[in-house]
Amino acid sequence: MAMAKRTLLIELFQPFAQYRNPFTFYYAQTYPLPPKSTIIGMLQNALNDWYGNDRGVEEWWNLRVSVHGGFESVFWNYQQLIKATKTGISLVRFRGKPALWNQNLPLYGFPMTSQRSPVLQQELFNGWLYILLRGDGDFLHEIKASLEKPEKVLSLGRSEDVIFLRRVEFVNGKEKMAREIAIKYPTYVDVPVEMLRKKEYPTYSIPIRVVFKNKGKPVKHKAEIGTETFRDVEFKSVVYVGAWTFLKFEDKVKFEEYSFDGVLLKVVADKKASGWL
Repeated sequence: MAMAKRTLLIELFQPFAQYRNPFTFYYAQTYPLPPKSTIIGMLQNALNDWYGNDRGVEEWWNLRVSVHGGFESVFWNYQQLIKATKTGISLVRFRGKPALWNQNLPLYGFPMTSQRSPVLQQELFNGWLYILLRGDGDFLHEIKASLEKPEKVLSLGRSEDVIFLRRVEFVNGKEKMAREIAIKYPTYVDVPVEMLRKKEYPTYSIPIRVVFKNKGKPVKHKAEIGTETFRDVEFKSVVYVGAWTFLKFEDKVKFEEYSFDGVLLKVVADKKASGWL
């Protein structure tokens, strides 16, 4: 029998990060905070359950997530990205030795190599994140155990965006109501514009659910992913509330406060507006 709903706090430090915004094309913009899909992906990796075979696809995506925190600075990184074909990169024998092959040319190690695409990557530096998870207690206990003693180096975003866990513990929040909520740590909030008294907030369309499918059915193993695999993504438009900002509503709304070691996180938890994604 499943345990009652609980809230798990994950505190982490991340030296570098890039949470790619897929709606940018001529340069790679990053979201200011990791979207829900990125966080769930990290947790699935920690539990070795990438495709939801153990817990089920729906149980993973039914987890509620609220992310808070920020980064010291933003910088631009000039990179040359490999432009792969639909069939991917293959290993062939070329001029008497093994070589990675792409676009009818070797990938490395020869004077003429396959095409690269120059691109500017927006990246984040020195981040401190607080992630709140809400779900069944037994599921959260399993996540907590896997994070306390990870079997591998965990990353959030790209594979090189490693994380350093500082705290994983259960927390309890206090319910309150207010028209103006003072936000110290940046966060995402799903809120209709008509509920806001102040409307000048940045907005983003972030992925909150990603499922790989073959002929409408979720993929169960990496080996099943091919050229016909469909990446089914659900996006949600959210308001990004920056540091030391008042989130101003037309009427009073419910929110939750979580306090620990001088840190105060506030999560909107109203019927039509929520920081739980």
